[in-house]
Amino acid sequence: MNSKSQIILYQTPDGQAKIQVKLENETVWLTQKQMAELFGTTKQNVSLHLKNIFNEGELEEDSVVKYFLTTAIDRKTYRTLFYNLDAIISIGYRINSYRGTQFRIWATRTLKEYMIKGFVMDDERLSQGKTGNRFNYYDELLERVRAIRASEKNLYEKVKEIFATSVDYNSKTKEAVKFFATVQNKFHYAITGYTAAELIINRASGRQKNLGMTNWKDRSIVKSDAVIAKNYMLERELRQLYLLVEQFLSFAELQIERERPMYMSDWKDALDEFLRLNRLELLQGKGLVSHQKMERFVKKELRKYYRYL
Repeated sequence: MNSKSQIILYQTPDGQAKIQVKLENETVWLTQKQMAELFGTTKQNVSLHLKNIFNEGELEEDSVVKYFLTTAIDRKTYRTLFYNLDAIISIGYRINSYRGTQFRIWATRTLKEYMIKGFVMDDERLSQGKTGNRFNYYDELLERVRAIRASEKNLYEKVKEIFATSVDYNSKTKEAVKFFATVQNKFHYAITGYTAAELIINRASGRQKNLGMTNWKDRSIVKSDAVIAKNYMLERELRQLYLLVEQFLSFAELQIERERPMYMSDWKDALDEFLRLNRLELLQGKGLVSHQKMERFVKKELRKYYRYL
């Protein structure tokens, strides 16, 4: 089975939970692994919930499961168990995860509208003439990516907004903050051989002109400038960084154009492959210098710098 059916559960820029389903032959089939990815949980957890769903009589197993032949990475064909939309919805109501919560918020809002009005309509889809099986999630993403590329924002703001299009991205979670710090460091390391914190500690000096910085925001150098690694990059490094980011933005647009749902883990893996393709060094681990240590160092060097002015 080379299924083109998809379920995308995502959060809109205004914080609304939305879900879109791309049907194939009037239904959708997902494996346990795909359901785990959809709801941000483990395959084992999905399997346990399915077992309970069938044991409790919520669904009849024979009516919601089906074997299909699938081709794996090793190019061998295997019989794989798939589950239909009924099973997927039941799992969504049981999963205790952020994405499970997103699903229930959407489902509750939709059910409430049905109970009050007696019907549910996709107003956006109808108003734009999007009928049939048109999957407008990717249209929305493409508009966002193209707007990002055309904007006057700095490179890292563009990168951050691209990664914010991840299906499972939520800026309020620790995972999202850690995710962006990781990918930002991967870009830094690929160009300079240092993480952001390492680059600053190696190049910032209170005894050097302009603290060792090559660019900053206003006339006077302040701490908010001094803790930005890009401000210490050489012209050649900045040029290479710009080229690298532009390449990656094109790559990102292509993934969305081809309707590939991208999770944070997918973007991180894709970035690694992208850097390898460009024959650049990959960052292994978190680096040798913490952000806190870098900030203490900058504070000390700034005091020296102000004394020598």
